[in-house]
Amino acid sequence: MNAYSPKEYWTGVAADFRSADAAGLAPVLHPGAPDWFNRLIDRLQFRAVQRALAIADVQRGARILDVGCGTGRWLRRYQDQGLVATGVDATPGMLAVAKEQGTTAPVVAGEAGCLPFADAEFDCVADVTVVQHIPESLQPQALGEMLRVLKPGGRLILLELIRGNDAHIFPRSSQDWIGQVESCGAKQIGSFGQEYLLFDRLFVAAAQKLTERSSSPNSTQTAGTSAHSPSARRLYWETRHMIATLSAWTDPLAERICPARFATHNVFVFGK
Repeated sequence: MNAYSPKEYWTGVAADFRSADAAGLAPVLHPGAPDWFNRLIDRLQFRAVQRALAIADVQRGARILDVGCGTGRWLRRYQDQGLVATGVDATPGMLAVAKEQGTTAPVVAGEAGCLPFADAEFDCVADVTVVQHIPESLQPQALGEMLRVLKPGGRLILLELIRGNDAHIFPRSSQDWIGQVESCGAKQIGSFGQEYLLFDRLFVAAAQKLTERSSSPNSTQTAGTSAHSPSARRLYWETRHMIATLSAWTDPLAERICPARFATHNVFVFGK
């Protein structure tokens, strides 16, 4: 088995899913998921990023770098809010989709661990679910690079995963993310939980258990009626549509009553 390479992985995702939806969300959110699901996750993330920008007190006209800009969704939004945005991404295929999506902000090819910018070039650096896809041993280097290109007094915004497991995700606990960034010389200004989706997570966990049971060697189900069949997949997403919509609607309440560690992601704002 070949070692995981973030650049190779996202190059494949960009090639396979660049035309999956009109908004270019599939390559940067959940490839293979229905369009409605990616739009729901995008709305939740947009609300979180707006809140983070307010905490960071980023002013109109500020220079902001979007690390791992992907298909350009944040670049376009930053520009809409009066920020001077620049994007960097390691995957040329992602940058091509960004241009196709109408992104007018300058974008350059480059990796998070070696940003092609001068020291102290930006007022704000933002990273939305990027470092979580970099192997843990390389994450400190990427975080250090983000702070290197940030001006003194500037703000670093991170939205990163704090739970889960997969071949291409490397989450950390909330305190671990904070410790990693502060060890590079920044100071935390604020943080909050993002994407609780409690009912949706319970449903997914139950569906996974059912799939594991039906796929076991002792199962009497045939392939045509297994949880992986097209009809079962359709039923899964139809049911999940209702549950995920309800979960998203209740997320503000979940955030008020649940600790941030109960979320799937946390948002962090740091000052240099």
